[in-house]
Amino acid sequence: MTTTGRFFCADAARTRGDSIVGTAPHGTAWVLIEYRGGWPADGFDGLDLEPGTKALVFAAARAARARVLLVRRHGRSVPQGPPSWAVLRYDATGAHRQHWGTWGRDEDLAQIAPALTAPGEPGGRPVVLVCAHGLHDACCAVRGRPVARALSECRPDLVWECTHVGGDRFAANVVVVPDGVYYGNLDAGSAVTVVEEHLAGRIGAEHLRGYTDLFPPQQAAVAAVLDRFGPAGRHDYAVARTFRDDDGWRIRVTGRPPGPAAADGEAGVEIAIDVDVRARRTPQRQLTCRGPATSSAVVYEAVSVRQG
Repeated sequence: MTTTGRFFCADAARTRGDSIVGTAPHGTAWVLIEYRGGWPADGFDGLDLEPGTKALVFAAARAARARVLLVRRHGRSVPQGPPSWAVLRYDATGAHRQHWGTWGRDEDLAQIAPALTAPGEPGGRPVVLVCAHGLHDACCAVRGRPVARALSECRPDLVWECTHVGGDRFAANVVVVPDGVYYGNLDAGSAVTVVEEHLAGRIGAEHLRGYTDLFPPQQAAVAAVLDRFGPAGRHDYAVARTFRDDDGWRIRVTGRPPGPAAADGEAGVEIAIDVDVRARRTPQRQLTCRGPATSSAVVYEAVSVRQG
């Protein structure tokens, strides 16, 4: 609660020391729709679009388990040309698939449905999304827009503001797609550093919420490995095995640490790391600016990290 009496969930989360580890929602596909007008509180769902086209996009995205986000460039200048849409996917091999188009009429968005099942163009540049959805949660705007401004000044071709990505209390939130990497608790300075490090193949643990192709305990295990051995590329580590027992999870992560972390002291030697992860539920509290005051969250914690 601020001195004005208004509740801001991100301020409260920092005061409590809420953990961001293992909080990236699961998914490997994204539909981005550039919308230059005001964003409704419920994003794409709230747009007044041609009903048949809207239903088609929703059905195709649901079948592909894709997240639909509205996006826009930061700033007040009016972009030239028709707005864009994109389908971005991350497959099991780690390959990127992208399909971009434009739309001038609502019906043009019907192109998204076949794009979600088409092969798409391999590779392509990453897209950096900054949640700045103020009507959904005040903290997303208050904390997200300064981050969007700072990142846009450095990487104007890569950065978009977007609607709700989840985890309002971890604002400012940044998602790099189609890598599927969530970062949280960012400000303008840390966001620039984190994104530049990500693009250079050095993902660190400090602001990492998780990889979206992994489930929360696996996300926590990889974050623990990065914390122990130092920043690494998106594909430097893989979850090789996950075992669940009454106490939690034992997760084996394999990969090549970038530093002198291997058993023989040589960088680049593949090792196996076993991580024990436990889960606990937090007390009831208000977790979002607009949400109820009686929510709780599950926290995932790595309690042991050792080479197998």
